[in-house]
Amino acid sequence: MSAAEPPGDGDDQLLVVIDPVARRSDGESVRIAKDVLSAGAHAKICLPDTPEEFARALSRRGARRPVVVGDDHALLRAVAQLHRERELAAGVLSLIPVGAAHALEVAHALGVPQGAVAAARTALDGAVRRLDLLVDDSDGVVLGRLRIPAPPPPPPGSGTPHAGVTAVWDTCRSLVTSLVRPAPVAATTNPGTHRLRIEADGVLLSDLDTPVRDLSVTSQGGGGLADVVVRTGSGEDVTAEAKAVTVSGADFRYRADIQTAGPVRTRTWTVRAGAWGLMLPGPASADAAAGARW
Repeated sequence: MSAAEPPGDGDDQLLVVIDPVARRSDGESVRIAKDVLSAGAHAKICLPDTPEEFARALSRRGARRPVVVGDDHALLRAVAQLHRERELAAGVLSLIPVGAAHALEVAHALGVPQGAVAAARTALDGAVRRLDLLVDDSDGVVLGRLRIPAPPPPPPGSGTPHAGVTAVWDTCRSLVTSLVRPAPVAATTNPGTHRLRIEADGVLLSDLDTPVRDLSVTSQGGGGLADVVVRTGSGEDVTAEAKAVTVSGADFRYRADIQTAGPVRTRTWTVRAGAWGLMLPGPASADAAAGARW
């Protein structure tokens, strides 16, 4: 699972956790990152093959500063674990982005340099930047952007009436359903929309009687606030800045960074200001990219 590398000339102690996807997708970038890190610090190299080994390596890091070599999934996995262990605020993470371009969008939006050499040098000599974190009421985390996109259209033929015995069965099922519970407000009057109640810091932005096509909650990166944009079925945008956002209604799915979760009927996300630290390029470069772009 792990292999010791010869210590470098620096005094820094690193735990380099190399995601298996990165090893398979771009072995050359992984090798370059290992060489640069090992030349500049005392680096212990870990090669986990499973999520369980990944978690075990992080939990046994001791005083070593963790460096993750991998894509957005690996970064999210590391942040989520350290958050669950309640050790996220006390440490600093570094990322060497290795993977497909579409799986590195979060890393690049956060300001992590592209390229193994630049990212490895940043892990050694960069500056710590404290970043906000969106945390939900199930202890899930969002590094940058949360979305509730428009629901998918119904499958072809789903509205086509049946004939014969099937038609009789459909009629009986509809009758029983109507007798057991009232019919919900039909979304078919506004296809591709949700019926959701959305509150930002207790202020109602949209209620169940307003069709919602899309909700976006984006961390501002620092300052403890998130940008909230509700796009209604009519195309109008309702915007706000908030520390907490609550969504409730019929079952809905949401996309947290690059991961899809749900369905749920209610969820609250709260901004934790400066909850985690990430090594980014020094002050001159960091100031130029002070705001994450999502």
